[in-house]
Amino acid sequence: MIRFAMLALAAGLATAAPSAAAEKPTPPKAEKRPYEVRAPAGSRQDEYYWLRDDSRKDPKMLAYLNAENAYADALLAHTKPLQDRLYEEIVARVKQDDASVPYRERGYWYYMRFETGKDYAINARRKGDMGAPEEVLLDQNAMAEGKGFFSLGNAVVSQDNRLLAWADDTVGRRQYVLRVKDIASGKVLEDAVPKAEPDIAWADDNRTIFYIDKDPVTLLSKRVKAHVLGTPASADRLVYEEKDDSFYIGLMRTRDDRYVCIYLQSTVATEQRCTSAAQPGEFKVVAPRLRDHLYQADHINGRWVIRTNWNAPNYRLMSVADAQANGDRARWTDVVPHKADVFIDDFTLFNGFTAIRERSGGLLRLRVLGGDGKSEFVAAEEAAYAMGFATNAEPDTDKLRYTYGSMTTPTTTYELDVKTKARTLLKETPVIGYDKTRYVTERVWATARDGTKIPVSLVYRKGFKKDGKAPLFQYAYGSYGSSTDPYFNLSVVSLLDRGFVYAIAHIRGGQEMGRAWYDNGKLLKKTNTFTDFIDVTRHLVREKYAAKDRVAAQGGSAGGLLMGAIANMAPRDYRVIVAQVPFVDVVTTMLDETIPLTTNEFDEWGNPKDPTYYKYMLAYSPYDQVARKAYPAIFVGTGLWDSQVQYFEPAKWVARLRDRKTDQNALVFRVNMEAGHGGKSGRFRRYREQAEYYAFVLDQLGVK
Repeated sequence: MIRFAMLALAAGLATAAPSAAAEKPTPPKAEKRPYEVRAPAGSRQDEYYWLRDDSRKDPKMLAYLNAENAYADALLAHTKPLQDRLYEEIVARVKQDDASVPYRERGYWYYMRFETGKDYAINARRKGDMGAPEEVLLDQNAMAEGKGFFSLGNAVVSQDNRLLAWADDTVGRRQYVLRVKDIASGKVLEDAVPKAEPDIAWADDNRTIFYIDKDPVTLLSKRVKAHVLGTPASADRLVYEEKDDSFYIGLMRTRDDRYVCIYLQSTVATEQRCTSAAQPGEFKVVAPRLRDHLYQADHINGRWVIRTNWNAPNYRLMSVADAQANGDRARWTDVVPHKADVFIDDFTLFNGFTAIRERSGGLLRLRVLGGDGKSEFVAAEEAAYAMGFATNAEPDTDKLRYTYGSMTTPTTTYELDVKTKARTLLKETPVIGYDKTRYVTERVWATARDGTKIPVSLVYRKGFKKDGKAPLFQYAYGSYGSSTDPYFNLSVVSLLDRGFVYAIAHIRGGQEMGRAWYDNGKLLKKTNTFTDFIDVTRHLVREKYAAKDRVAAQGGSAGGLLMGAIANMAPRDYRVIVAQVPFVDVVTTMLDETIPLTTNEFDEWGNPKDPTYYKYMLAYSPYDQVARKAYPAIFVGTGLWDSQVQYFEPAKWVARLRDRKTDQNALVFRVNMEAGHGGKSGRFRRYREQAEYYAFVLDQLGVK
């Protein structure tokens, strides 16, 4: 306890004297400092605001975070054997020398492979066929050596197949450095561009790279620049600058490789600008931005195909010939009309057909639309599943590669011949020692308090009895229209084998049931997200899927907001909560436009400078609603270098919880001092992180 006491004193923390009769460690208690957060609609006291340090160098702040880590180590010490068992179980299921399904592009077969015991992938290719000699493009293990964090954002080969451009992040702040290498010699060129996004697009001259430049303070994507190989980054030409801070920027080449496009997106509007890849010039607008019009366009066979919500809340597919493409939507014609009960999620163009990914009945499925206008669904065998596009690099083919998975079936890649209907299994992700026939997946519907039916995906071990005694682990996200599909989770098997029911609650705020599902879970309807989750829990308990006192909940990022909200709103419904990188200080964050993501998200959460939104957001903001009452056991995780949800949000939340909660339940705050929003990098280090909070949950529920 000496190390912990020294850390506590260094941070200016108050510590209680340890009991002679017990070895239970004493949690750190953060210092309170008066600070007023002012806003047009009202002001509040934030006694822990001092924990924010944008430089991440303040000694007292760092000492507090280190004290929290020391306390977590001490409190969780008795679970270390269980952590080790869980980690060993999870890793034992991993085929350590696994490889991806190779795909062909411009005469080369590309793939990634892992080596036994290594954390990172090796990106490679072979010319002509898979029997040719291997060319290693990037050995991520060598690139990550000696670094506390490493992430490869993107890697793109030039059109002449000679050069590789990639972006990597070695901090965790999603501030990438763009680099280029000569593939044949392996030489990394002197070209290095800092502060970039991972999106990269080559021009056809194989010398010009389009990339996105980030604002160094807000980390917003602000500009598109063109870098010419052999010239300094300071000389890079400005191609486009976005003046509206509510828009994100993306880059892409069209399906037929004829155009390079800038994709601009806010919550309520999009705009796409494209130029010739062969002779880049002005980036012309496909359709000018209009509030409440969302679209994405791709090009093939002399026409643009557009997924658009114009007079179509769940989207439709439209097209326009090159000769008529002048930005006027009136020239667009329907390819796939709008349906009220079908949400068009994405599409991929081929020379002879179009593959469509759509949602209906809460499931993600695929449909193939032939050149004759007739369409067919891709077959599925389970009640709850999800389909997606695999890599389909070349459009001149009659074969569609797609993925299929469920909560019992590991992700499986198929190739479908759209003419003969023959389906070929390319790969089922190997899970060592796992037998999917021993597990059952189920789709149920829970009734929310306003009468809305909420889909819930369940998985449990065969032989499970609905007797109201099982532990439940319930997960959800529920924001940004991001849907949580029922895919296989390798780590969850360790819970199922211990008798858990694992549930994904497809709550409002996602888009599982269409655009209205999202619209009814944001802005002034955001609390539907939280009450849906609680109502799903109560339904599963009432239907005897779980014991009332054995419920665990987990969410991360905006799902961490969900966890903070249910902890305040329904603490008695949960025995233990896991909140990873939680967005919990909603009002203060959304008042500060220097924080990354704030300005992009006024149409997601609301602008608290508006009194109506201020009052509504304040009423659910987890940090602001911490009360003097009993809370469940809570595990909170964050990364010091997180750029999406800054570390100080969960730090302040934990400090206020420690000060106000009236229970003796465990509250653990684990801070990864080298990581960002995604946690630790490397496949095995992440499993260590997961084993720790799984062990916390099992320990709280009395499960070994």
